[in-house]
Amino acid sequence: MYNTRIHPYFSIHSRLYSKDDLLELGYSLIKEGEEFEMHIGGFILDWIDSSPTILVKTSGSTGTPKDIALKKEQMVNSALATGNYFNLTSKSSVLLCLPATYIAGKMMLVRAMVLGLDIHFVSPTSSPLEFVKRSFDFGAMVPMQVANSLSKLNLIKKLIIGGAPISNSIREELKGVDNSSYETYGMTETITHIAVKPLNNKMAKNTPFTVLPNVEISTDARGCLVINAPNISDEPVITNDVVDIISTKEFYWLGRFDNVINSGGVKVHPEHIEKVISNYMDIPFFVAGIADEDLGEKVVLLVENGVKEDIKQTLDTITDFKKFEKPKSIVVLKEFIRTESGKIQRFKTLSLLKT
Repeated sequence: MYNTRIHPYFSIHSRLYSKDDLLELGYSLIKEGEEFEMHIGGFILDWIDSSPTILVKTSGSTGTPKDIALKKEQMVNSALATGNYFNLTSKSSVLLCLPATYIAGKMMLVRAMVLGLDIHFVSPTSSPLEFVKRSFDFGAMVPMQVANSLSKLNLIKKLIIGGAPISNSIREELKGVDNSSYETYGMTETITHIAVKPLNNKMAKNTPFTVLPNVEISTDARGCLVINAPNISDEPVITNDVVDIISTKEFYWLGRFDNVINSGGVKVHPEHIEKVISNYMDIPFFVAGIADEDLGEKVVLLVENGVKEDIKQTLDTITDFKKFEKPKSIVVLKEFIRTESGKIQRFKTLSLLKT
């Protein structure tokens, strides 16, 4: 049994809430709130119940999305580490503009309840600051939200950005924003970020990630990051991220070991899209992600010796795609690069686009 503790200064939209108040609020949001508020209400009820764990859906960075159980005590430890690193004190104001369906949004709520913050939430749209007029001490966004909020980012004094690659154009724009913005590194299994890097200073482009206190890093045989953080995870977290460790506390992120496509903060699995398309096409093809200024990566369909217009018409007839799965572009190549056994070599074939 877990006894959830709510900080006496915890407030929502500047109104103080006790544990008893939260029970009523949670049910109210589920019953009467907008969809994003229903998710907030559901998480609040999960947080204050007696279970020592919370079920959280992974984003799919390290494989197929799944539900995992996170210990509430470890989520509290993560909140305390973030509060300490960013100097968040009781009554600091924070903005929640991420969905509470995933760990990033959930942890904004946990930080507020643990640290006694004044949390304000708005609909997690692509332009979350559109109707915001006041300033906040702390907030979190995905890059697409940042790109659509540049003129008002100064309203958030300290902003953490994660969930998808940050384009070079956004990085350049952030250098002119009057706030402190940070790129974060983390995942559901590490209860959001375990490392950060500043984005506003002139040397930001060459700055490595710095891990938070009580986090140890190493690499496995693939050169992928291994995270040992006993305060937030009982076991070491083995990632698919290739890194260059330059000190016990710093590393450079070099890229993904696998081929998951990160489009607008949504993890898209090429194999699933290919399975859908294979019901409609019988010519050689595969799906991959290529760099995109707005989405980080966009889904692209590569076809061997096909007619582009015919393929486009075929894609337009497919109704089985989930959000972000329909290819944004079609690339026709004369010939794919294959192994001796005839298997398509994805990365080598993709390299043909750069020549």
